[in-house]
Amino acid sequence: MNVSVFDLFKIGIGPSSSHTMGPMTAAARFIREVQERGQLAQVARVTVDLYGSLALTGKGHATDTAVTLGLAGWLPAQVDPDAAAKLIDEVRQQGKLTLAGSHAVEFRIDRDIHWHYKESLPYHPNALTLRALDAQGGSLHVGTFYSVGGGFVVTETEAQSPAALATGPAIPFPFANAAELLEVAEREKLSIADVMLRNECAVRSEQEVRSGLDHIWNAMSTCIDRGLRQEGVLPGGLSVKRRAANLRATLEERERNKKADPLIAMDWINAWALAVNEENAAGGKVVTAPTNGAAGVVPAVLRYYDRFCDGTQQGRHIFLLTAGAIGSLYKRNASLSAAEMGCQGEIGVACSMAAGGLAAAQGGANGQIENAAEIGMEHNLGLTCDPIRGLVQIPCIERNAMGAVKAIDASRLALMGDGTHHVTLDRVIETMRRTGADMHDSYKETSLGGLAVNVPEC
Repeated sequence: MNVSVFDLFKIGIGPSSSHTMGPMTAAARFIREVQERGQLAQVARVTVDLYGSLALTGKGHATDTAVTLGLAGWLPAQVDPDAAAKLIDEVRQQGKLTLAGSHAVEFRIDRDIHWHYKESLPYHPNALTLRALDAQGGSLHVGTFYSVGGGFVVTETEAQSPAALATGPAIPFPFANAAELLEVAEREKLSIADVMLRNECAVRSEQEVRSGLDHIWNAMSTCIDRGLRQEGVLPGGLSVKRRAANLRATLEERERNKKADPLIAMDWINAWALAVNEENAAGGKVVTAPTNGAAGVVPAVLRYYDRFCDGTQQGRHIFLLTAGAIGSLYKRNASLSAAEMGCQGEIGVACSMAAGGLAAAQGGANGQIENAAEIGMEHNLGLTCDPIRGLVQIPCIERNAMGAVKAIDASRLALMGDGTHHVTLDRVIETMRRTGADMHDSYKETSLGGLAVNVPEC
């Protein structure tokens, strides 16, 4: 299965790619299937069953409202957060929902969405089953979907037969792991970014690819800038105050006063990462990179490259293409889901992607890029996902800042070497996969362990 850079970097809304964007996409797919079967006019009621991690942390991640928006026919990239909030308010007040924007039925979020906290489906902990019923309560259509991380969704059929996901034209330079990627690049005398670019051009023109990359960066940059302007308290009940705006003001004052500070770049990186993930926690527009929970790492490191490394448009393209290649390796050989891997599958992967992307944008050789990506993950192995009250706030927002700084350090270490190292990227990805499999479920986005139970909610 080929994973495109545009699969990994998707524009959507917060607070979670697996618990918000994925379920919304699944619900929209389900109601579209009902339409295609010619059954929409017969639907009198729709029910939704949420299982495993989707149930355990779904309320903190707004999974119920995301599914409702999906049933209305909305997709993550199209959502206006203010319009979405208005629609949800209307559904709660009126007890009605217009399916696919064209067929109104009675729908009550607290009655028709069921939370199965103690039950998981076999394939993946993020599962949901939707049912369309007629006026007599008979079943018209049933669909089970799995939100497998990063906004990716597979049906039960696709989960049982991965070959069903293989669509689109053949790419010129397929690779299944980092060793094959490096081998292809060496044989063809290409950079990792060039390999990824040529594969992308099997689907779209080079101009379209580059325009798409600019669109991704513009969306990331807009999210940073909006987050740097917003103040107040994040929703959810933890009373977490936004900090990015105050941090920005402090740093701008230092710069105006020309106050010497050798670590001001690090403070800006912190501010940019916090800005993105405060926006995500508030349900704003973000770019999965590769997930919403880790959405601040890549943008913060890319902004660092732009501002402190004399960044260029070409360099940004190299960064994103390289980061996409690295992310595809984790997607293919492990997982991007914190419900499967813990936070090593989100912040760890984002750190690895950003480290490799920065090394590439600064002219690193392929071996140095692979080394940077390996370092970025090696020191995130075992990272747990334990959000307090299931909200993507504590420790998630600060964790993005830490991941961004760590990515830059990993890149610098790799660029100071010649690319030779003991642990390969493939080995560290396999180690991450095994660590995730060994990790107790209480540390994998269930809010049943770690900080989620050992820190008082405040």
